[in-house]
Amino acid sequence: MIKRIGVLTSGGDAPGMNAAIRAVVKAGMKNNIEVYGVYDGFRGLVEGKIEKLDYHSVNDKINRGGTFLGSARLSEFKDEKVRQVALEQLKKFGIEALVTIGGDGTYMGALRLTEMGINCIGLPATIDNDIASTDFTIGFDTAINTAVDAVDKLRDTSNSHQRCSIVEVMGRYCGDVAIATALATGAEMVVTAETGFDLQKVLDTAKQCCEMNKRHALFIFTEHITDVYELAKKVEAYSGFETRATVLGYIQRGGSPTARDRILASRLGVKAVELLINGEGGKCLGIINNEITAIDIKEALEMKKTPLAKFAHIVELLS
Repeated sequence: MIKRIGVLTSGGDAPGMNAAIRAVVKAGMKNNIEVYGVYDGFRGLVEGKIEKLDYHSVNDKINRGGTFLGSARLSEFKDEKVRQVALEQLKKFGIEALVTIGGDGTYMGALRLTEMGINCIGLPATIDNDIASTDFTIGFDTAINTAVDAVDKLRDTSNSHQRCSIVEVMGRYCGDVAIATALATGAEMVVTAETGFDLQKVLDTAKQCCEMNKRHALFIFTEHITDVYELAKKVEAYSGFETRATVLGYIQRGGSPTARDRILASRLGVKAVELLINGEGGKCLGIINNEITAIDIKEALEMKKTPLAKFAHIVELLS
């Protein structure tokens, strides 16, 4: 039976990462396993920024956003020589297995370490919800709740001044945050990479809202689609509807995780420890139909994401 495991967070931070770390530490210690925290992701692993964690280390962490272990990107980790340094650091601390928490880049790092003899289990944590092997990722629920709260506040002002609001949310190249936010806020339209961007349709919809004398119109865009500030000028000039653009940005990454994210992170963290105790590695966990699943990381990385774009038409139906 293994005696020591490590845990790290990598890539963009996501609310619920701390809850996952807490679950790994507590589940490990309940099974008489020492748990070591790796600070600043794979970069910290290479640099040996590792220390033993205990119950005190994770007290009052379940409700905190971000990751107390820190996170950093390390593109050089794809180099086997760099990974060999990481391997030596793990051996130095007697760490026999590793739990990695993050997105697809984190999964790739975990896969490569497993191939080098260190069993790794990946947990999906990203606000973008862009990991194909799980219905939902740690942090997604909190991110959309944050976005919905911000849009609701914008609506109050827009209603008061009879404005059209164009709101850009995060998501990288996955539109799940935008679509979920649009559905929850009653937006007139949602535009993502999956739905496609039809400028004329946006302009015509805004003009129609203005002609109907709507007090407020709302358009949700995912990032990387267009310059929403320039779009706002075009919408106002074409429709006559006073228009403002708002980019929510990194505010969506922070904040206390929702109950749903805390529960998901806790379930996944405990399961990760169970798999490592059983000698399993090179796998990533997810949740499908509310059941925890475990599949090979290589298979997960090859899967195609089924985005929430299939629900995008509901936004317009309910506008």
